[in-house]
Amino acid sequence: MALAPNTADKGILPDRMIDALARGGAIVPARPFVPGQIQPASLDLRLGDVAYRVRASFLPGPGTPVADRIAALKLHQINLSEGAVLETGCVYIVPLLERLALPADIAASANPKSSTGRLDVFTRVIADGTRGFDRVGAGYSGPLYAEISPRTFPVLVRAGSRLSQIRFRRGAATLDPAALASLHAAERLVDDDNADVSEGIAVGVDLAGFGSLIGYRAKRHTGVIDVDHRAGYEVADFWEPISAREGKLILDPDEFYILASKQAVQVPPDYAAEMVPFDPLVGEFRVHYAGFFDPGFGYAGAGGKGARAVLEVRSREVPFILEHGQIVGRLIYERMLARPDKLYGEGIGSNYQAQSLKLSKHFKT
Repeated sequence: MALAPNTADKGILPDRMIDALARGGAIVPARPFVPGQIQPASLDLRLGDVAYRVRASFLPGPGTPVADRIAALKLHQINLSEGAVLETGCVYIVPLLERLALPADIAASANPKSSTGRLDVFTRVIADGTRGFDRVGAGYSGPLYAEISPRTFPVLVRAGSRLSQIRFRRGAATLDPAALASLHAAERLVDDDNADVSEGIAVGVDLAGFGSLIGYRAKRHTGVIDVDHRAGYEVADFWEPISAREGKLILDPDEFYILASKQAVQVPPDYAAEMVPFDPLVGEFRVHYAGFFDPGFGYAGAGGKGARAVLEVRSREVPFILEHGQIVGRLIYERMLARPDKLYGEGIGSNYQAQSLKLSKHFKT
């Protein structure tokens, strides 16, 4: 299936090629796409009409359909057509409205949308026969499912809610250290004269503060958040502000924090990026959710001046002291197959283009 003149190239498919995949039958939506569903370098995935509460998370494994595992593990079935609340501490599997019939040279990977991660909703995509979450092999043909487990806030979802996004790529597109260093020299990917670009761009945490504020800690036992309701909730009902404390913060076990990167970052138009956790051996914490950064994120030519990466941070079993500037993640850059028709921030309803420390779009500013 021809997608563009440079079919031999390796890279992430931009918006118009995603649209071409759909028109060619490689993406099969149960309902027509809605406005804004195709992003500059990804496609938002929509929940279907039913959710299954299951006893535990699982991977189907080679040769096993996800539907078979659902049948063996489901506790009950929930109708999402009118909306339903997903409770904290439970695991749900939801068939998605999009299924795939990928060409042999196209693979895909998925991630929670930014707003999903900032609500501490643990979301992963599963495909039939897969050995790993959020990865879809080249040539895959079959349904997609979302595993959803709210960690802190109960959430109201419905058929059509968009919690995850998927990227499509041809071949290995990740920049090696030399190519990344060259791109940083040309574009200044982060505002750090001593940036570590050896294994992706190192990203540190800002604990000096935005005024006196350095972040937020999620409250427990809150009300429900409707994932489709924008700017509808008071911050104080769900979050405790954290004040600057001499550049240090003690992370309490099993608490959820929203912090921001020390560096402002940008993604040039011909590239996409993904935040990945830093080496877990450096401490008992991690950036809880990986995330996609579209072409144009924070980019001056797309109306940005660099933007902070918002960090969803969780400690593990023990308290851990986090210090200002400590590396908590890395930005991995990949080539695009072609520049998107619309960059992040260019009139497409981008929520986080000029962000510093920012909660999800669900909260009043």
